[in-house]
Amino acid sequence: MGNDNFADMFNAGNAPFAKMIGVHMTFASKDRLEGEMTATPEHCTLPTNLHGGAIMAFADNMGGCGAFLNLPEGATTATVESKTNFLRPVPVGQKAKAVTTPVNIGRTLQLWKTEIFREDGKLAAVVLQTQIVKMADG
Repeated sequence: MGNDNFADMFNAGNAPFAKMIGVHMTFASKDRLEGEMTATPEHCTLPTNLHGGAIMAFADNMGGCGAFLNLPEGATTATVESKTNFLRPVPVGQKAKAVTTPVNIGRTLQLWKTEIFREDGKLAAVVLQTQIVKMADG
């Protein structure tokens, strides 16, 4: 698939949950994905910060899309482990911006890192997730 931008493909055909929470891909290639999600009141904790689960779901979708772009023909993927470090809040009304890159693309497992930034450019969270490569015949 090269380094083409597959963002439009993901925006049109993304998972229903990703669409529901408002994930919008701005760039997608095999080795880098960028996306954004606006922190709406429905995504927030009390008082008004983006919920940690929303951050994790955003990052999970980004890493899953990256894994998808790196799958062999006929394979699927699923998240088998995810770890999140929360560094600072994302206030309601701001766009959380994600940058996702592969740490390792293996034959059976892929490791992806997603950094979530606030609009002021400060790092809000770092997520490491492991994706399994599932072959249709096994």
